[in-house]
Amino acid sequence: MKKVTMFPGQGSQYKGMGKELFPKYKMETKLASEILQYDIEELCVSDPNRQLVKTQYTQPALYVVNYFRNKELDLTPDYVIGHSLGEFNALAAAGGFDFETGLRLVQKRGRLMADASGGSMAAVLGLKIEELKERMSMSKYADLDIANYNTPSQTVISGPLNDIKEIVKDFSNQNIRIVPLQVSAPFHSRYMEPAAREFSEFLKGFSFSDLKIPVISNVTARPYENGRVAELLSSQITGSVRWFDSIRYLMGKNVTDYKENGRGVLTRMVTEIRKECTPIIEEEFQQEKAKTPIVVSGNQETLEMEPSKNRTSLATKLGSASFRKDYGIDYCYVAGSMYKGTASKELVIRMGKAKMLSFLGTGGLSLQRISEDIDAIQNALQRNEPYGMNLLHNLNDPNFEMKTVELYLEKGVESVEASAYMQITEALVYFHTSGFERRADGTVMNKHRILAKVSRPEVAESFMKPAPEKLVNRLLEAGRITKEQMDLAKDQPMSYDICVEADSGGHTDSGVAMVLLPSIQRLREDIQKKYQYSRSIRVGLAGGIGTPESAASAFVMGADFVLTGSINQCTVEAKTSDAVKDLLEGINVQDTGYAPSGDMFEIGSKVQVLKKGVLFPARANKLYALYSQYNSLEDIPEKTILQLEKNYFKKTIPEIWEDTKRHFMEQGKEEEIAKAEQRPRHKMGLIFRWYFGFSTRMAFSGNLDNKVDFQIHTGPALGAFNQWVKGSEMERWRNRHVDEIGEKLMEATGELLHDTLIKINQNKN
Repeated sequence: MKKVTMFPGQGSQYKGMGKELFPKYKMETKLASEILQYDIEELCVSDPNRQLVKTQYTQPALYVVNYFRNKELDLTPDYVIGHSLGEFNALAAAGGFDFETGLRLVQKRGRLMADASGGSMAAVLGLKIEELKERMSMSKYADLDIANYNTPSQTVISGPLNDIKEIVKDFSNQNIRIVPLQVSAPFHSRYMEPAAREFSEFLKGFSFSDLKIPVISNVTARPYENGRVAELLSSQITGSVRWFDSIRYLMGKNVTDYKENGRGVLTRMVTEIRKECTPIIEEEFQQEKAKTPIVVSGNQETLEMEPSKNRTSLATKLGSASFRKDYGIDYCYVAGSMYKGTASKELVIRMGKAKMLSFLGTGGLSLQRISEDIDAIQNALQRNEPYGMNLLHNLNDPNFEMKTVELYLEKGVESVEASAYMQITEALVYFHTSGFERRADGTVMNKHRILAKVSRPEVAESFMKPAPEKLVNRLLEAGRITKEQMDLAKDQPMSYDICVEADSGGHTDSGVAMVLLPSIQRLREDIQKKYQYSRSIRVGLAGGIGTPESAASAFVMGADFVLTGSINQCTVEAKTSDAVKDLLEGINVQDTGYAPSGDMFEIGSKVQVLKKGVLFPARANKLYALYSQYNSLEDIPEKTILQLEKNYFKKTIPEIWEDTKRHFMEQGKEEEIAKAEQRPRHKMGLIFRWYFGFSTRMAFSGNLDNKVDFQIHTGPALGAFNQWVKGSEMERWRNRHVDEIGEKLMEATGELLHDTLIKINQNKN
């Protein structure tokens, strides 16, 4: 007959516990009180300040009393096991660490878990786990995790308070027994990731002994392996407590004597499990080795890998579940905006109908054109399908930026992609703050979502912080927002969705994803710790995403979503010329280069463009070199001017200046003309910028007479994508549709990650 000793966890505490034990273990009691800086005996026996129910006090108290009880029993079991907190007592009983070490670990764990807030838990009773999982697969429950698999009929769920309240109400209306638990945080869920990370760092200061008795891990439902104590204890904070699988494993090991070091809660669970469940025998364990949960990202779900099953279903679980829920989408995948409507209304509509998120490329479009495109999108998407608009920082015309926001508010646009921002502007704050409102239940919501594309930590930080007070006050004084909206904005970040943009097509800082993403993820943790936001800021990745390998790398690094751009401009729906798409269809990863950006030419901002088959990047860089070298057109050698007029512009300088003046007069910007007439270098810059507009027009119109001047914003991701689909139907752009690309890429990413993680896990075992 084999025996196991079981240690209960939080929830089994009661006033008076250990009363008869403290006098017997005076030395340990004194040591515990010195470490904890309060009287542990007084807390457990009389609890004069009613602190025993508080997590930071509960956990050390239970650990101490469980430790004393185990010494009283003086058992020599074949296995030990603990439920959540009880696992620390199990490890101590197995010789993994001494009493003092265990107490210091539990003290830290209790403090970290007590610091977590904004969530809750609930026990679902009488519902089989398969049926519960099916119900929880609904998008409105995407923010909830399963915290405890206690018995076949008792499961605990965890997540944000409002989501717990919603599911409690829904299940109660369906006559499903569900009991809210009196806890202040969503324990054993993705929301405990900050606590898990800090605890992991804390554990590095301790060493652990090899276990003398097998301890069953809550996380794996299998025995601890020597050397994995720290890893599994930190994972336990976010991972599910797999209690009934742990007991099934013990049943398969012929354990028949289950001795509880407590008041019978675990014993009652074991009774039900032994009655209702079959054992997991050793042969089954060998087949299931690859099912060890693997956490791909802090904000992501715990993913159970199993060979040859559900390879593609993993695609719908990659990234942040709350991101999918908030935008009403199936994948954590976004098609980003592209300049001058390349990300067209047709593209946005096609993505929306496929329940996929995309943003209209409004940069360089007139307000009338933007308005018409919004109308077309809204008429086509009338079933709450996802869509959004680009909001491009306009360095030269902030008034246009504000008018764009006013148009969005008038049309009821709720999601924008903020691009090319170097600082927070009044227009951006207006969109943000005008969406705040307080629900009937007192909770705060913002119907306006900003997905901020950033390539620098200081810009990311400005989006992670609340709106600048000066700009909010200015909006209030102008009557654009209410006092309540101003107050609500003080405790919320400008954006809950930060997209780290590494080296990409169009505007780029040539950032490296493996450097940028971790840096901004760490920044997020610092910001969240400082401001204590009610929910987590999500950080995604863009730039270079064109194959399953690149997308998988992003998710493994912890990206909450991925955003693509270049691969979508070579599709049927992209609004550029067939001539451009024919060029793009055949490029490889080395066929792009950098050129000055037309809209920020004078400050040297760069864009990544096609270089294969065109001369634009070389010519654009030549113009910027001349602008940097000379103070006026008159200073440039006449021979060089003649070459520019003949080969680049196909017009004389005076003709270009007349075109430029006409353009500014049509826009009502006569002051730009006067400024240029007075400042020769400014005039030179405006004339050189004319070439950038010309090269863009030639590309969009597909004017083959000026093919060498095509300005085509794109990145190497498209070259990688071309190689991936080579030989398939998608090799030709006329067979590429934006939604099918997104689905194919995400499903292939899911397959790749599944197979790779299975291989890693099998090698480890």
